[in-house]
Parts: sequence; C-alpha cells; structure tokens
Amino acid sequence: MPLMRIPYTAPLPAPTIVPRNATTTTGAIAALYDFLSAPPSPRLTHPAPHNDQTVLLTGAGISVASGLADYRGTNGTYTLNKTYRPIYYNEFCANHDARKRYWARSFLGWTNLNRAKPNAAHSAVKRLGELGRLSSVITLNVDSFHPLAHPALPTLELHGYLRSLVCLSCRNEYPRTAFQTQLAALNPTWASFLAGMLAAGALDTEHPDERRKKGLKTNPDGDVDLPEAPFHTFRYPACPTCLATPPLLPDGGRAEVRVDADGAWQAGATAGVLKPAVVMFGESIPGAVKEAAERAVDGASRLLVIGSSLATYSAWRLVKRAREARMPIGIVNVGGVRGEEQFFADVAADNTGRWGVRCGDNVDRVLPSVVKMLEERSPRGPRDR
Repeated sequence: MPLMRIPYTAPLPAPTIVPRNATTTTGAIAALYDFLSAPPSPRLTHPAPHNDQTVLLTGAGISVASGLADYRGTNGTYTLNKTYRPIYYNEFCANHDARKRYWARSFLGWTNLNRAKPNAAHSAVKRLGELGRLSSVITLNVDSFHPLAHPALPTLELHGYLRSLVCLSCRNEYPRTAFQTQLAALNPTWASFLAGMLAAGALDTEHPDERRKKGLKTNPDGDVDLPEAPFHTFRYPACPTCLATPPLLPDGGRAEVRVDADGAWQAGATAGVLKPAVVMFGESIPGAVKEAAERAVDGASRLLVIGSSLATYSAWRLVKRAREARMPIGIVNVGGVRGEEQFFADVAADNTGRWGVRCGDNVDRVLPSVVKMLEERSPRGPRDR
C-alpha cells in the first residue's frame, strides 16, 4: 500500500548532541565537515555505491530563514498554534465548503510564499553539489526553493509542490500564479482585504506572535487562518481543461462541469476540481516517487537530514532505511527528531563526526561555514566553480 502523509504531533524529546563538542557552533561545523568529507563506511551492508557522496533530506527548517513557517520549531505551528488542524485529502475531495475554506486561506497566504526566495542554506546546498559532496536532494518542502536554487543538482520533492495545481479529474497541471489571479477576480472583497493586509505589513512576517497582533495566525504550506472570516462566500475556478472538454466518467458517461456566470465551480459538478499539487495529509505518496526516494538513499554513502523532525512516516522510513544499510547519519535540526536515539545508538564515543552527527544549530548559520571549510581544503581549490 502506498505511504500516506499523516501528521505526528506528539512532543519530541530534546536531542542528544553527537559528538559532544557539537553543542557549540564551531564544534557542529567541525563535526559536519568530518561527516561530509569522510570516505564511505566499511560497515555498509548494501553494495558499494558508485560514489562516496551524501544524500540530503530537508524539511521546513531549512526554509525558516526565507521567512516561511516551520511545524515544530520554537515558533512552529504545532508549537504555538495548538488548535491547528491541516485539511485532509478526503475532506478536500468530498467537501465543497472545505475547499472554499482551504482556498480562501491559501489565497491570503500565497503572496508571502510566492515572493519568498531561497536563503543561504539553499545556496550552500548548491555549492555542496558543485563540490561533488551531494548525490541528490530529497525534500519534504513544497516551496520549490531547492530546484530553484540548484537546478543542476537532482531534487526529489517527496510531498509535491505548491507552484502548480492538479485536476482531480483529468490530472492536468495548472500554474498557481494564474489560479491566484482568477481567485482575485472571483473574490473582489477578499482581494481588497488582501491588499489591505499587504499594505499594513501583516503578511511581512511568519512569526505567530507578530501575526496575532494583526489578527492573523500563521500555518505551514502557505495559508493564513482567520477563524471568523466568512469562508462560505469564497469562490474558486474550475479546471479549464475539464471545462472545455468534460472528461469521461468510469461508467463511460460524460462528466458535468458546472460553473456560475463568472466561471466559479458550482456544487453538483462531477469533475473539474483543482487541488494543490502536493501530497496532502492522508493522501498516498505516488509509488514512483517513493521508489525514487529509496533509490536515492541506496545510491549514496551517507544521509544528512536538515531541518526536519521526521514526524511524517514517509521521511522517517528513509532514515530508517539508511540506518538498516549501516550508513552514517547526520541530523541538523533545532528541535527534537522522531526516534532519533536509534540512529546514533552504536556511534563510538570517540567519533568526531565521521560515524554520525546530531546538532541543534541553525542550518543557515552552520552549513555555509561547512562549505567554506570544504572549499578551503578541497584539492580543486576554493574558487573552482
């Protein structure tokens, strides 16, 4: 059965730092340098890979410096907004009112996500790829910063991406920027409200306390929560492909796509619903994506996790797979990580980073410094770009 993305919200214990000197930023940088520059472990149980490179697994923490929220960090959604409940796939597919609420909140949050840019950590990832240290990137993020920052370094977006929508009927994709323009045209009152929020600077920060002062709550995946808003008034467009040519139903009949005079999807239609091209909570990850992630892990010599608590099983199982292959594992995450104690259970006390790293420093602070150290000690020279 394909994996399903389900949120894990149980409290996570504080990390046990490995090695001990990685409690400081300087120590964390030194340990990560040893980790990334070490030869392949002789303990690997799978056939020796074709390279001694690292596969990188990233989560929301790598994008915090870009102005986006995380889930379980100090200011994360699950930490400060205890009532947050993400929409589930079945709810989105079956409930017209649930889609209205989802798209209204997403309409308000999209502007901040759309104007956010990759940060220094993404640039460091690019440079690690250029230095031959990384084989590929697997990201849990849906912000598309990785493919934007380093298009030459293979990136697998495990949970999809927000830059496009996909039709539940015809499976065609549709650009989110075009969809946002249509949402504004269909909802002029909401568009005016968004313009006011932008003018007031209410969307200039993802920090929950700052947003609460201005009547907003922040959520991950580019949406804004307004508990008292009239979501029932919100309208969203139908899939243009299905609208032009209604698809066939499983029984051989032709689907019906109903829209109002302005082109908004209407209840009773049997096709034409667009959803974000992300793997929603409760939705299965496509088998081909799952297999590609496994191949990426199997083809590397070690695995480095950055900015993820591994709370989704789809992510945790990849680290478990690396652990079972006896790969060295590194984790850089400010908060706790699900089941992390088992990943470092047999790391020797005299380990300096080669056999494993666990540090709680900010990635945008340590990773560029690690890159600089690798450049300075690279036989190709620091400016070999």
